[in-house]
Parts: sequence; structure tokens; C-alpha cells
Amino acid sequence: MNKTVRKAVIAGNWKMNKTPAEAKALLEEIKPLVKDAGCVVVVCVPYVDLAAALEATAGTGIGVGAENCHWEVSGAYTGEVSAQMLASMGVQYVIIGHSERRTYFGDTDVTVQKRARAALDAGLTVILCVGETLEQREQGITAELVAMQAKIALQGVSREELARVIIAYEPVWAIGTGRTATAEQANEVCALIREVVKELYDAGAAQALTIQYGGSMNAKNAAELLAQPDVDGGLIGGASLKAPDFAEIVKAATVG
Repeated sequence: MNKTVRKAVIAGNWKMNKTPAEAKALLEEIKPLVKDAGCVVVVCVPYVDLAAALEATAGTGIGVGAENCHWEVSGAYTGEVSAQMLASMGVQYVIIGHSERRTYFGDTDVTVQKRARAALDAGLTVILCVGETLEQREQGITAELVAMQAKIALQGVSREELARVIIAYEPVWAIGTGRTATAEQANEVCALIREVVKELYDAGAAQALTIQYGGSMNAKNAAELLAQPDVDGGLIGGASLKAPDFAEIVKAATVG
């Protein structure tokens, strides 16, 4: 990390876990553990938990995010939630393009771009996910694929709006598998993403951009990953559901 030029952000992605009551209980456990955090702390929770999370984190500095949003303001999209709906609640962040959305629910590079555009228009900060499968890594196309995903997703995003974009590199082969990219592998791709942003915008924009690693970051490996110069935080899955583990990752980002 280089906290002199960009924010370190640790964001929990709770996925499809926790009822509102369970969410409140977990946040009450997390709050005292991260009250002195030297980084930005965010919890991205299921839609049904948003109200409870906003209430539980009020006045704490912990940001609240959703795990997806639709690209339209309103309409006949049963089961979907718009970015404006999220913003009206006080939600600040939204994850866009997570590999599970791409794999299970048909998100494409095009729909990811549309969702990101809608979120920015609603005033939200976007946590934009990019990453390759194991097959794609073994084929040697990680650089090309991640660059393409980033370029498509950032189409139409102004330099000013880029300040409300966080990119999360999440190798699909390391999501929920217990496998983790080495610190060097994670940094290599995060540095590549920064170069792509430099090409699209300029060196200043690239240096200011927060790029997270999201792929089984946990309490044991967080310090090593966060010590890398281009890894500015983490998008945390399973470990974000355990208050002591999440707090340990926040501590690593605070110290780093």
C-alpha cells in the first residue's frame, strides 16, 4: 500500500449470509474492534440487511454497501434493486461485477459497465471487480483479460468520477476456494490495472486509484498481501463474517 497517495480500503462482502438480526449482532461485535482503524472500513451486505447495517453503523465511520444494483432507475425488473433506491437509504457503496454475479447470474462486461454507470449517476462509490478464471490464467491471458474488463467497465467514466471507483482484483480461482494468489501475483495484476488506468486517464489518476485484492484474503495472509506496493486493501469474503478475523485484516491495513 501507499497511503500517502491513496486510501486503503477494507470492504467485507457478506454475500448471501446473515438475517437483519444477525447482521446487527455481527456489527456490534465488529464496531469496537475497528474503531481506531487507519483505513476505510466498509461492509457490503444483502439487501435485506441494509437498513439494519445503516442503523448499527451510524456515527461510526463504517461505510455500508450493497452487493449489486440494476442499471435502470425503475421498471419491470422483478427482483432487482436500482442504484437510486440504494442511495435513497443512505447506502454509500456498491459491488459491481463480482465473479459470482458473472458466473451464476449472467453478468457480462457490458452489463457490468451499465451497472457501474448507474451507480455513479446515483452518487454511489463503485467497488468494481475484475479477474480471471484458473483456465484463463493457465492460458496466459490474465493481463489481456483483466485489462479488457477494466477498460470496458470504465467506459464513459470521467476522471472526476474515477475518484468514486475502487477496483478489486479477484482471481476467480481464489474465490471461496481457500486458494490465494501469492503476494507477488496479486501485486503484479494490481500494478497492471494501475497501468491500464494510466493509459485511460493519466499518471495522477492511476496513482490515486485504490486497487483491492479479493481472493481469500484472511487474517493470516493479509499483512503480506497488504505490504505489496500496489495492493491498497481487500474485498473480504468469508473472513468478513468473523469479527476477530475481519478486525485483524483492518489492523494489517492500518499498520501497513
